[in-house]
Order: sequence, then structure tokens, then C-alpha cells
Amino acid sequence: MTAPEPVPTTPVQRGLATLGEAACRYREGAIRPEDLPMIAAEALAAGPDTPALRELAGLPRNAASDDVHDAFAQALAECGLPLPDPATARRHALRRLAVRLVDGPVDLAELTQEEWWETETGTAAERAFVELMPQCSCCLDYTLPSDLRTWTADLRAAARALTTAVPAAPGC
Repeated sequence: MTAPEPVPTTPVQRGLATLGEAACRYREGAIRPEDLPMIAAEALAAGPDTPALRELAGLPRNAASDDVHDAFAQALAECGLPLPDPATARRHALRRLAVRLVDGPVDLAELTQEEWWETETGTAAERAFVELMPQCSCCLDYTLPSDLRTWTADLRAAARALTTAVPAAPGC
């Protein structure tokens, strides 16, 4: 078992953590470009202060997506944070999903909506988790209740293993 990632303790660290997670979620498609100026403003209020972050925070919601993207990438670079590639962002999303599964109930049918089973993996823990993902809701419909309980327990165990494994990359 690995040590958990350090929890951000200062306002600047919390602001950087917010930006890092936003970078992953943006690349994954979970955050729209028009939401990035507000995220930048919140991060700026928390402490990190760079010219590009100030510029991004000042952009209107209806700014051109390319301008927002460029300002966000520059703000991340000035903060020393990477803009992850989409595959890495998806792997971080997989990890966030594992945390949700460990923390509480998640409907297995919900897991079929994002096609998680197609996610490219890079570690054994990720592979074990993805291999247990239901491919479609009909897979669940034709599974006996006792098998469904076993499947759910196995999926939670794989999720727990993933949450304690080394993350795919820093930042999210």
C-alpha cells in the first residue's frame, strides 16, 4: 500500500490543487471552456497569482473557446502544472470513480453510460478495475442477483485497490 497524496494545507496549495483537478476534468470533457474563467477566479482568490491566471479569471463566459483554452494552458504552465493529455485525464477520472465507489453506493447501470470498460489503462490496478466494468445495461439485466452481489463486491475491491495505488500522474 502506498502513502496517500499529501492534502493541500495552504490556500496556495489548495488553489493549485483546484487548478490541477480542473485541468484533468477539462481534458476529459467534464468541464466546459466557459466554466474555466470562474474556476480561475476561485483559484486566484485561494492564493496562486500569475499574469495568465488573472487574465483567464477576467475573461467573460462567452469568450472564444480557443482564447480560453490558450489562457488556461498558459496559466497552468505559469503555476507549474501540466495540461494532461486526454488519456491521462481519463485515467484520473477512472480513479475519481473508484473513490466514489469506495465512498458509497454507485448504481452499476450508471457505469455503462460512460463506456469505462474502453478506458486505456497503464497499471495493473487500473486494468483490474476496468475489466470488471459492465459494458452495457443488458449485461446487468441478465445477471443473477447473487452473481450481481459478487460482481459488485469484486468491483468495490478493485476500486479500493486502485484508490490506494500510485496515481497515473500528479495533478488531479
